Amino acid sequence: MVMHHHPELSVRRQCALLGLARSGMYYRPRAADGTNAVLMRRLDELYTAHPFLGYRKLTALLRSEGHAVNRKRVLRLLRLMGLQAVYPRPSTSRPHPAHPVYPYLLKGLSIVRPNQVWATDITYIRLTKGWAYLVAIMDWYSRRVLSWKLAATMECGFCVEALEAALDLATPDIFNSDQGSQFTAGAFTGVLAAAGVRISMDGKGSDHDNIFTERLWRSVKYEEVYLKEYATLDEAEAGIAAYFAFYNSRRPHQALAYQTPSQVHFALAGPPPVDMMDNTSPTGFVLPTYPQAQPQPSVVM
Repeated sequence: MVMHHHPELSVRRQCALLGLARSGMYYRPRAADGTNAVLMRRLDELYTAHPFLGYRKLTALLRSEGHAVNRKRVLRLLRLMGLQAVYPRPSTSRPHPAHPVYPYLLKGLSIVRPNQVWATDITYIRLTKGWAYLVAIMDWYSRRVLSWKLAATMECGFCVEALEAALDLATPDIFNSDQGSQFTAGAFTGVLAAAGVRISMDGKGSDHDNIFTERLWRSVKYEEVYLKEYATLDEAEAGIAAYFAFYNSRRPHQALAYQTPSQVHFALAGPPPVDMMDNTSPTGFVLPTYPQAQPQPSVVM
């Protein structure tokens, strides 16, 4: 657009006419710092293991491991990865200012059957060079992953695709999410409204509202992602597809009396799952609990 050897207009004048900064004509971007990739991979591991740590303590941990890093850099990398410490505080989730926010509907609610409540969340998946983003939709009663999508960016579209795929299987009474802009967007909530689903969103500053999907992410990271080195998005997609097939149909869950999510989800007279966590927390949040499951014939899907 700007010609360095224009016969009549100088570079200064061309930039002025176009509203461009002249300094930008001479800027040459530096190659990406490989140290950032190392730090981000380590932050990924530390955050998954200790999601309650803030950037100050993460900085201290990195320094203790020999990384020459300051708080500003750690904070910048955490923001780049979309990570925040998990603890109650204002403005934990920041929806788009133009998007409506729905109330949290699950407080004190007993979850007694499949397809009563679904929930969703997004996490980051590391690749050899870069990051991908994974969204999953889970049934709260059975912990079964109903659908998922992997994408290179955090746009709303891949979340809508996952939602539509799940709704092809069944329709829940309530759908719960955080207040992220992907889930408050009209393209997403409109699909739920058209299906007659009640929309629930986590409260600001809550660290327990979507705890079951947080547990899912820990399982995905420790049992699949950290054991592999995905070079491409296609490799990550193939690995995660295999893992979720295992997670749903073969991996026994302590919270489900050592049954699989598919066994509980599809059983004609499904035994209610047992939540092994304490029912109370220091914040007063109460998780749904269930009576002890009785042995039932296995259901092969």
